[in-house]
Formats: sequence, C-alpha cells, structure tokens
Amino acid sequence: MTALPAADGFRMPPEWAPHALTWMAWPSSSITFDDAEDLAASRAAWGAVAKAVARFEPVTMVAAPGDAQGARAELGGYGVKVVELPLNDAWMRDMGPTFLVGGGQLAAADWTFNGWGGQEWARWDLDAEVGARVAELAGARRYSSKLVNEGGGIHVDGEGTVLLTETVQLDPGRNPGWTREEVEEELHAFLGTSKAIWLPRGLTADYGRFGTRGHVDIVAAFARPGVVVVHSQQDPAHPDHEVSREVIALLSGATDARGRSLEVVELPAPTVTEVDGEPVDYSYVNHYLCNGGVVLCGFDDPADERNAEIFARLFPQREVVLVDAREIFAHGGGIHCITQQQPRV
Repeated sequence: MTALPAADGFRMPPEWAPHALTWMAWPSSSITFDDAEDLAASRAAWGAVAKAVARFEPVTMVAAPGDAQGARAELGGYGVKVVELPLNDAWMRDMGPTFLVGGGQLAAADWTFNGWGGQEWARWDLDAEVGARVAELAGARRYSSKLVNEGGGIHVDGEGTVLLTETVQLDPGRNPGWTREEVEEELHAFLGTSKAIWLPRGLTADYGRFGTRGHVDIVAAFARPGVVVVHSQQDPAHPDHEVSREVIALLSGATDARGRSLEVVELPAPTVTEVDGEPVDYSYVNHYLCNGGVVLCGFDDPADERNAEIFARLFPQREVVLVDAREIFAHGGGIHCITQQQPRV
C-alpha cells in the first residue's frame, strides 16, 4: 500500500506559520499572455508582488528557459532568486506543490493538474510537472495524489479544518465520478485535516473564460483558527451579493475541526464591479501572508484602505502592503494565486 503524508506524520501548516521562502512563476509568452504589451504589463504586476514579498522573506521565481535572464535583470536587485523550469503559465499556487511539514522534515503534496478542469484554452503539459520539479528543488519528500486539485482550491486553519468549494473538487472536468466522501478522504490523507467545510460555489466572474470555476481563495480564507475572512459584496444588484450572503450564512453556522463556531469577518468588495463591460471578481480575500507582512490586493478603489485597516487589526504584528492586482485579476486570479509558501521546518 502506498504511504500517505498524514499517516507518515505530515500536515499542511497554515499560511501564517513561518515560511522558509515563497515560490512564484514568471509570465512567459502563452495563450494567457498573448501579446508583447500584455506580457510586459503582466511581468510588471508579477514583479511588483515578488518585490513586495521579498521585503519580508526570500522569493524564488521559476522562469521558462530563455526568460530567466530577463527575470534576473528585473528582480535580481531585490534579492529574488531565479531558477529555470519549462512552463505553460504563471499560477504557482495552482500548479506548484502544497508543502507539508512533520517530524522536522519537509514534504509536498503533488496534486494532479489538468488546466483547471481541462479548459479549452489551457495548455498544461509542462505545468503538470512543475509540482514535482519544485518539490525536488525544495528537497521535499513528494507524495503524488490522484485528485485533480489546485492550491487555490483549498485553505486550511492548521488545526484540522479545510475550506473548499463544490464546483472545484466535484467538477466533472476535474474529478468525474468522485463523491464528497472520496474527495474528503484524499484531502485529509494528504493535508492532515479531519474536517472539510464545503462552500457551494465561488464568485460569479470566476466562471468566465479564464476563471477557475470557483476557487475558495477568492471567497473565504482562514485568518487564524476559528476566524474566517469572507468576500462581502455590498451591492444588492450584483450577483455576488447573493453568493456572499450564502457563504457568510453557511460559515456563521459552521464549526471547525476543534468544534469551535467560526467568527466571520466581512471584507467589503471594491466599488468597481466591471471593467470594459465585463464583470470582475476583485476580492481582498486573495491576500498573501508572509513573514511579518500581509501583501494585499489593491484596486485603486476606496475600499482598499478599509480592507487594509481590517487586515491591520487581524494581524497587528504584520505590516500590510497594498499592491495593485488589477493586471493579475485581468488574467484570472490575484496575489494569492501567483504565490506559494514553503513553510519553515
């Protein structure tokens, strides 16, 4: 019988636990970044996040062969290390491994990656190998999972609870035929969790062409055990108003693996709800915690400062840094989606 991480004493620590470093991936010419102007703007946005994180902890940027020199020229002065690996895209949270710790050792859950459910535009032959390659570079013991999953599809409290959404893990394009019970069994065996809290769906715009079909890390996330932050769309005319109410009600009535009732902290959505006539899923939930810092999505919106104040109260020992995330969201994700923490052992 194949060994499983939890049985071997490994678990996924929460994001607020100390990190050894952060992994990211440098945008390269692809379907996602489809012309020179778009690619340059995207690299500037990814680079701004890397530079912000590098203020607090080491960053390793994976770049496609041929792109590493340019990445080093842009980021090397900020202490960012660049390594070469073949890439299709630039979403390290999703294609990279989920790191685990146990017994003073580092391990990695290497999920099956298939381009967010085999989306027609996506290419993932190279990205499907990134989890294993990054785990090897990190010196982590690799555990391979048959579950199609992405790092943005899960969020843990470090004390046995995992958040997820029905439209991701039960997506027929990802895991056809899998039941809730089978998904939970696999996640618990890999993450060291014991209770799953299922949300019915993600934000509306996340079901568009470049969306993930409902990643939880744009809807709700643990801030500490017993406390969750949740996207709160204030406009009753917006379709995410109903989504927010549903998620807030569900989490307000939920208990975690320790039996605690959850405290729900609402993060008011930006006032901007569409760009060029298309709805957007701008969300402050999609933040990244690093050693001593909170890197928070900014949208040049009045709600930026309100949310920065909320995070400052939630994390009084950390510095809150706003980084413009609009260019990242234009391609289907946010700051959390392009970063992946390697915990300190």
